[in-house]
Amino acid sequence: MASVHHIDKTLLVLILTLSGVGFLMFISASIGLVGSSNLTPGKIIFKQLLTGLGVGGILFIAAIRINYKFWYRTSFIFFILASILMLLVLLPGLGFSHGGAQRWLDLGPISFQPAELLKFAFIIYLAAWLSARKKDVDTGKFGLLPFLAIMGFVSFLFLLQSDLGTLAVILASATLLFFIGGGRILHLVFAGLVVVLMLVLMISFEDYRKDRIMTFFYPDSDISGAGWQLYQSQIAIGSGGWLGAGFGEGVQKYKYLPEAIGDSIFAVIAEEFGFVGSFVLLSLYIFLLWRFVHIALNSSDYFARLLGSGIVIIILVQTFVNIGSMVGLIPLTGLPLAFISQGGSSLAVTLFSTGILLNISKYKKV
Repeated sequence: MASVHHIDKTLLVLILTLSGVGFLMFISASIGLVGSSNLTPGKIIFKQLLTGLGVGGILFIAAIRINYKFWYRTSFIFFILASILMLLVLLPGLGFSHGGAQRWLDLGPISFQPAELLKFAFIIYLAAWLSARKKDVDTGKFGLLPFLAIMGFVSFLFLLQSDLGTLAVILASATLLFFIGGGRILHLVFAGLVVVLMLVLMISFEDYRKDRIMTFFYPDSDISGAGWQLYQSQIAIGSGGWLGAGFGEGVQKYKYLPEAIGDSIFAVIAEEFGFVGSFVLLSLYIFLLWRFVHIALNSSDYFARLLGSGIVIIILVQTFVNIGSMVGLIPLTGLPLAFISQGGSSLAVTLFSTGILLNISKYKKV
């Protein structure tokens, strides 16, 4: 039996702190675009404020107020609608490209990236699916095989947009959630091997992906080409020292570091706030995980535990992939850093999903 309480204030403070710190760092990184972009830093900052924090804030408040059980009842519909939006991106006049990839949907005054919506719609659906099949998840016929079929469908949608980075995060997160939901270790290993094989095949079909892999293993082989972003990010991180150059004082963001407001923003943070600032940021993400573990242990609802676990896992996996690529632990992916990087769609959906976490925190077992 569950009783209704107030939302978890510690979790709320963590989310607001990450959002606030993220926006301040976005402002600092945007300064580096002066004279190098058609859009002024002011316009870019305003767009992030309006579409990311503005729209995201509305979704955040709405998600807090909507009972999380609503997502169990509507998970399949939500998943299908998000999948349809992914397909609409491919239609002329609706979808448009940026950075060489057609992943955005243009609806007049509104443009957004459906992949961000599908990422969380899939996690919500998977949590509901695992909850409904609780007794069959550890079987091959009713657990593993349907799970692989669902992942295959999602993979197909992301391959249509050549979005391998986001797909890798989704597959890794889904596999972990499948295990938490009752999947056997043998099934987890098998699913993991399938994911790795799938990613290897996808990489082999695109030269730029193979270049990223070669740069990862041989970072000094093409510093002025494919290895430029990694090289410049490591210069920024290394030059930050213990305490950094100070807010707004970093230099690598000025025409040296590619995607300083995008996937390279952690390097900007490390340069301006050093090891100490980077450690504090990482600690905030870890505290987010710790707080939800506390909430999950006190939740009497199986679906709530799975849903919350899935949301936290996908945020943290994406964070690991982003930061790991900046320090050379894994190949570059182009994925944004949650709560911080440019991308109104990403920030809005992240805030929406954390609003669901806060709603879950209201219902505790008695």
